[in-house]
Parts: sequence; structure tokens; C-alpha cells
Amino acid sequence: MRTSRRPLLAVLAAAAAARGASAQPHTVTGMAAYRERIALPPGSVLEVALLDISRADSPAERIAEARIEVQGQVPIPFSLPYDPARIRPQARIAVEARLLVDGRPVWRNAQIVPALTQGAGSAVEVPLVRIRAEAPAGLVGSAWIVEDIAGRGVVDRLRTEITFSAEGRAFGSGGCNRFTGGYELDGAALRFGRMASTQMACAPAAMDQERRFHEALEAVRGWRMEGTVLHLTDAAGASLLRLTRAG
Repeated sequence: MRTSRRPLLAVLAAAAAARGASAQPHTVTGMAAYRERIALPPGSVLEVALLDISRADSPAERIAEARIEVQGQVPIPFSLPYDPARIRPQARIAVEARLLVDGRPVWRNAQIVPALTQGAGSAVEVPLVRIRAEAPAGLVGSAWIVEDIAGRGVVDRLRTEITFSAEGRAFGSGGCNRFTGGYELDGAALRFGRMASTQMACAPAAMDQERRFHEALEAVRGWRMEGTVLHLTDAAGASLLRLTRAG
């Protein structure tokens, strides 16, 4: 009895097609722009990265990077190839960008720009804000523990904390959920961008403290140091959050 080879050939052809499809490059594309009417000088460079920011309590994992020599003015198109094997469906993926002039970062994105997962696509728009000042060395690197929220204190043995990175990212814990997001610093002025956080449920007291903490962050417009105590303040200079450095 002669066996037909057609089914086997069809299977092999389908497998080859699948391999070919998986070998096709995967790319995040987008536009980066700022609102200011400022012309970019020749030699400006856009640096773009694809990040896994799922772990709010640690630096983001860099999945892909691209360095683009700017031709012309904003908006600046970019294309960021990546390895799809490094994208976990449940991960929180974001695009980070900064614009360099004369080798110095001058603009960056302050807001999280989601991509690829959790309903986000592969085409993004990245709004850039001007970098006003570098974060003081004493502010960045270590965790700051919240000791008071708007004069109402905090729950004993419930740790709410925040860490500032030198790259303009803030992350920490609200007391129940981990969070991460951007911040803008201009001298004594300070603002936080939209925060992404995990979605766990905790005891009512913990959830209440976390809510008050994030409401305070949204209202922060400045900061000051009093000895070893950090105050995050509102527009009038009143302390919204009092923090001490983690020992």
C-alpha cells in the first residue's frame, strides 16, 4: 500500500511558515515630541528603550534600546526592534525616551508610556518634558520612609516608602502595593507623574494609608530638607509628606 506524502508535506510546509513568521522582526514604533518651540541643533540624539517595569521595587529590565541621530525637528519618529521571547504577557512593558543635545540629556518622558501588553499596542506616542535639574545626590539612591501624611500620622509597623532614581523615576510601596512612575525636579519644585501600581487588596487601614499617600503625591509641588528630614510640600509650602531616610 502506497502512503501519500501530501499530508506530511503540508505539515512540514506549515511548520516552515511558522518558523518564518516567528523569525520576522518585531518592532515598537512611535513619535517623540515636546511642546516647546525650541529648534534642535544638528547632532541631537534620541535614545529610546523598551523596559519591563513589572517590579516596582527594583530598576526596570531593559529589553531593547535604540539610538537615533535626529534628522530635522520634532516629532521624531523611531523604530525599536525587540525579541518577542522576552515579552511576558502578564508583564508591564513601557517605552522610555530621552533627547540629548551636545551629549547632554535635555528632554525625557516623565509619564509612563505603556506598550505591547495589558491592552497597549506596538505604536506609541512619547511626550517629552524638559529636564530642569539633576536630582541632588542626597535625594536619590536610598529609600525614604514616610513618617507622616498631611499631619495625620501613619499606621505603626506599616511601611510606606519611596525611592528617587537619578534618571527621574520614583518607586516604592504605598503600604500595600508597589508603585513606579516619573518625577520632574526644577530646583525646589517637584511634581510626580502618573504612577503605575500593583493591584493587591490589604487590610482597610493599609488601603486607607495607601490612598492618602497617593493623594498627597498628586498634590506635591515642592520639597525641602530640614536636617535629615525630607518634606514633600504643596504649592503653598505646607508639608504633605514627612520622610526620613531608611537606615
